[in-house]
Amino acid sequence: MLCVSAVADSRLLAGGARGAAALRPLVATVLDALADGARERSGPLPRGGPAAVAERVGAVVRGAHVGGGVLPEEGVGADAALAALVGLVAEGAADPADPLCAAHLHCPPLAVAAAADLAASALNPSMDSWDQAPAASELEALTCVALAELVFGARVESGRTADALVTTGGTESNQLGVLLAREAHGTGVRLVCGENAHHSVHRAAWLLGLAPPEVVPAPRGVLDPVALDGVLAGGSVAGGSGRALVVATAGTTDAGAVDPLSEVADVAARHGARLHVDAAYGGPLLFSDVLRPVLAGLERADSVTLDLHKLGWQPVAAGLFAVPDGAALRPLDHRAEYLNADDDTEAGLPDLLGRSLRTTRRPDVLKVAVTLRALGRRGLAELVEQTCGAARELAGLVAADPAWELWAEPELSTVLFRPAGRADGGGDDGCADGGGDGAVAEVRRRLLAEGRAVLGRASLDGRLWWKVTLLNPQVRRGELVALLELVRGALAACAPPGPRGAHGAVPA
Repeated sequence: MLCVSAVADSRLLAGGARGAAALRPLVATVLDALADGARERSGPLPRGGPAAVAERVGAVVRGAHVGGGVLPEEGVGADAALAALVGLVAEGAADPADPLCAAHLHCPPLAVAAAADLAASALNPSMDSWDQAPAASELEALTCVALAELVFGARVESGRTADALVTTGGTESNQLGVLLAREAHGTGVRLVCGENAHHSVHRAAWLLGLAPPEVVPAPRGVLDPVALDGVLAGGSVAGGSGRALVVATAGTTDAGAVDPLSEVADVAARHGARLHVDAAYGGPLLFSDVLRPVLAGLERADSVTLDLHKLGWQPVAAGLFAVPDGAALRPLDHRAEYLNADDDTEAGLPDLLGRSLRTTRRPDVLKVAVTLRALGRRGLAELVEQTCGAARELAGLVAADPAWELWAEPELSTVLFRPAGRADGGGDDGCADGGGDGAVAEVRRRLLAEGRAVLGRASLDGRLWWKVTLLNPQVRRGELVALLELVRGALAACAPPGPRGAHGAVPA
């Protein structure tokens, strides 16, 4: 029989004078469940693929107690619920802190950032009006200016102050870049991007009722400035509704490639076009004096996307949309009497509603500000440099091994490789194609199903490549060697022919 006090304890609040006391034992339960789940998983992700994970989740949810289910008639209490479900999710997680979990732009968060995020959840400010978030709103304002100045520099002499908005990530930030171009030039604005651009650029055009972007070739994964010049010259972009927005990328999702930003900026300026740079992935190189030159020309953009939940080691979400002059954000101003009444604004209450397209939003700035203060620019630079250095080391291991073909030397922290000796795309019949695209896909699925490694996939140059996206600054050479050996072993194990799926592969 469940103790009545256990259910009553579930009703305690996280905030207020008693909040810390209520949280303390629950946090201990969560930490124990995280540790237990990681031990049970003992690898980068759970074994068995989707069906096995679904079976385990269903068993725990249904079997919590008599009646069970997601919404039982009677609760089990906070401690039991946390232990069961946090442990379940931890055991069934793809753990980005594991060196062999390297498929996506999915970073292992810093402990200090996660701790700060707990405080944000407990305090629960809503960043849509000052009276809901007095200190958090001021901290956000200061932090946003500091990060925008990291991109554009302080422009006191020109009378402009760089600024940024906190977003949910690259998709929202890229939408804002397109929205501001539409507000400046109308619905006839031309969107021009490379074929390497993030899918959110195309989605933003659809969402905002604009014509689909004009796509410029991106040979070897980067935008071609000569081709861009030709596209812009082919339309009326000198003024009026013909004005264009060029979208460049500093860190592509597939290969971590950086467009030639200075050349792209020259072309955009010559045609009077706006320039937005999606630096969601590559932007944090700005912390490093050594790596910052990779982003030369970024400071010439009219707007920039940054994500600190990639090479910034923040819990999701921690996106930013930066502009060189905060006045450029005024088209986002909006009035709602209950949030930013005119007389309140005139009386000095800060107006927060124009700081986002969202209304209710978390104080995601807190974890960012805590991290910046804890590590400083130099501390963050070291993490970025270590991570990019690990990618160069992995690329060196691949290049030195005749079994592999390396796509290119990494600019950021993504390494692409595939079996050597296959000039075309190969077949699609698993490993029976002797090392072509089918082998790349099958090996990736085999490692996923076995819970041994998480590799990504990228289609470039008409071929499929394994993608290793390194975001763990603590990864060691031995772990990189182990990853390559796992791939080698999986490739050999599924060698021809064998029926599709005979090794427990899961769908892509």
